[in-house]
Amino acid sequence: MTSTNTAHKRVWSRAVGALGILAFVAACGLPRSGPSKSEIFEGSVQRSGDAFIVLVNDDVTRATAVVPAFGFSDAFLNAGDIGSDVIRPGDVLGLTIWENVSDGLLAGEGQNATILEEVQVDGAGFIFVPYAGRLRAAGNTPEAMRRVITNRLDEQTPDPQVQVRRVAGDGATVSIVGAVGGQGVFAIERPTRRLSAMLARAGGITIAPDIAQISIIRGGETGMIWFQDLYDNPEFDIALRGGDRILVEGDRRTFTALGATGSQNRIPFESQTISAIEAIASVGGLNSSIADPTGVFVFRNEPEAIARTVMGRGDLIGTQRVAYVLDLTQPNGMFQARDFAIRDGDTVYVTEAPFVTWDKTISALTGSLASVNAVSSITGGSN
Repeated sequence: MTSTNTAHKRVWSRAVGALGILAFVAACGLPRSGPSKSEIFEGSVQRSGDAFIVLVNDDVTRATAVVPAFGFSDAFLNAGDIGSDVIRPGDVLGLTIWENVSDGLLAGEGQNATILEEVQVDGAGFIFVPYAGRLRAAGNTPEAMRRVITNRLDEQTPDPQVQVRRVAGDGATVSIVGAVGGQGVFAIERPTRRLSAMLARAGGITIAPDIAQISIIRGGETGMIWFQDLYDNPEFDIALRGGDRILVEGDRRTFTALGATGSQNRIPFESQTISAIEAIASVGGLNSSIADPTGVFVFRNEPEAIARTVMGRGDLIGTQRVAYVLDLTQPNGMFQARDFAIRDGDTVYVTEAPFVTWDKTISALTGSLASVNAVSSITGGSN
């Protein structure tokens, strides 16, 4: 009877010890990839937090499907082609002036023609011609300048004949930098008066067309389009202007993936639109050992207008914190995840399955008990 009581005491002692270890493990917390689904729900505005928890459905998908829309203003779209013979600041002109007298104003003795090989158009767009004075050249064609100079000289020498030609110039140029085959400064010529032709002149883009963005800075105004829109919408193939700065760069939008996924990382967008299912796939999918497919969250700071639509409330002011919930186990869960659009700055988080916590607790408990038994054995052996 005494031995039986002793055995019972040992069993109870071990049970109490196990409960003590379990309580200790629970109090200290187990290693995990982030908050549980219940903890996230606790952070809702209906409970103790300040975020809206929204279950994704078709209405939510439509309300949140916002894709960056780029384009050019009317000032860009309505600009006409620059004529190939228009004089601009920085151009160099060649002038030949014939006078119908033997002792003309400009020609030397015994000559009736004067050649001015390099007449520079200054930054303000003017040139200087002896006896004609300072004349505005920029914006005129060589033919228009011929008439202007002829009229000025006609008052001082009878029936002058003038020829004007563009010798060279760098007034009508654009600069192209970024992800192109050859960065540099390029003259606007007859074949390259529009954006697509100028990009081809620079060697084309060197990044994936799906994520390429083109920005044009003209004076104090900037326009931006997707590269693909340049060919899908012919009106975006705008006429260029001297001094335009063209930048070609990749999409800088990113989202962050955390939790029970194949990897945790900050992921750049690989196309103009990315769905939740594509975002998960881009980091290796759900971790089949620990992921809870009913707890896929997308955390986002939602603009006021969209938040009001999603929540059906007109009293929301300013940006709102929203946690969208996707349950991939629902009959249409995969379709909703396929249609729900990820946006710049989103955090995609997958919770761990509930059994994982118990599994970790049991593992910690059994491991701790094994350590206790080992210590007990050593202690007993020393006695």
